[in-house]
Amino acid sequence: MKKYFAEFIGTMVLVTMGCGTAMLVGCSSQHGGGYVLTALAFGLSIVAMAYSIGNISGCHINPAVSLAVLINGGMKVKDFCGYVIAQILGAFVGAGFLKFVFHYGKVKDMTNNAYGSNGLAGVHGSYLAAFLVEVALTAIFVIAILGVTSAKAGHGSFGGLVIGLTLTFVHILGIGLTGTSVNPARSIGPAIISAISHNSNPINCLWVFIVAPLVGAAIAAVVYKFLEKE
Repeated sequence: MKKYFAEFIGTMVLVTMGCGTAMLVGCSSQHGGGYVLTALAFGLSIVAMAYSIGNISGCHINPAVSLAVLINGGMKVKDFCGYVIAQILGAFVGAGFLKFVFHYGKVKDMTNNAYGSNGLAGVHGSYLAAFLVEVALTAIFVIAILGVTSAKAGHGSFGGLVIGLTLTFVHILGIGLTGTSVNPARSIGPAIISAISHNSNPINCLWVFIVAPLVGAAIAAVVYKFLEKE
């Protein structure tokens, strides 16, 4: 149960810090600094959690990452299910915390009232474009994780930093297109809280940000297994 609780905490921190930063600084094309700050918030959350809970659960804090590990034989189905449940609950609590702080705290300079939910605005409402973007970004992110955590890589204590920087990297492109999910749990929590807050738009396209990252992760897992095979 400790590893499930660790995944809960890690995902809660990721959503709180990443989506919370997006809510404060905004991510419009007119304010490029918001892109960088939000990307860094997500990336640094991974770095912080990797060195905090990595030795307990592996710090997946992402169902897509857990799926890739499952496909590569790094975990059992039972643990995969436990991880995913914990991750979704953590994302939900993180988004709920943001609702309490920003709404009930009446934060006046909040620029995003969808709690950091992903959307299709950057791709002009195209489900296909958003799907392809999320598949590609997730594949890049996950293959980097598999590579840096491989026993053959020998990156040791630098793994968490590399993973965090890679998440920052994919956010720099993805924020302007889909808000960057690459993580079903990160998308589910804010979308549900946004819907509860009478803004149901994120729910309409939520399936894209659940299915596409899982597809991208599966592709990355298969490709990496092929590349690593001697």
